[in-house]
Amino acid sequence: MDQAFVERTEQFLKDTFSNSVYLQAHPTDWEYRIQHSYRVANLAKYIAQQEGLDVTDAVIAGLLHDIAYCEEMPTQEAQRNHGRRSAVIARTFLEQQGLDPDRINTICYAIAIHVDDKADFTWEHTAFSNLVGDADNIDRFDAYRIYETLEYRNFSSLAFSEKQAMVNTSLERLEQLKGLPFGSPTATTLWVQRLEYYISFYQRLQDQLRNSTQIL
Repeated sequence: MDQAFVERTEQFLKDTFSNSVYLQAHPTDWEYRIQHSYRVANLAKYIAQQEGLDVTDAVIAGLLHDIAYCEEMPTQEAQRNHGRRSAVIARTFLEQQGLDPDRINTICYAIAIHVDDKADFTWEHTAFSNLVGDADNIDRFDAYRIYETLEYRNFSSLAFSEKQAMVNTSLERLEQLKGLPFGSPTATTLWVQRLEYYISFYQRLQDQLRNSTQIL
């Protein structure tokens, strides 16, 4: 891995977020987005290592995949477009690094399509193209996200019946996600492992709720 290039990319990401008027006004978003970017980059690195893909480019793409969040996104359309917008911002940085145009397009294409599988430029779809989207989806299902989800939904303040309903709905949704397609065997394995962890947690929580009101 080209450590110097990765470090320059890290600095570019941090500088872009630090200079963002929007993120300055929303420090919680800044903290979440930078941490999420690192997690996605690390997942992309692991997948690339296992699949024989370019590790440096995987890390770069992961770090920059959400850089457009330096800008305010007031509409759902803007949020859906953040992959393509991130690719535009990333391209400017990558061009300044003197990368080969094909390499830039490969990285930017993976960034551009990670939200809805659509890019605003034409490029060959390869195994690398799926890296960012796969890593991004996998990161949505980790241990810390369980805590964030429960906190966001004010789980501790819900009525008992509302807690039960939320847990049941979560389990139904997790079962529906089992067949979500991924771009590599490594990503698929990681996804299944994360889902199994989530399902196990919510099943345990479901059992605990059942045991809280009656003798079974």
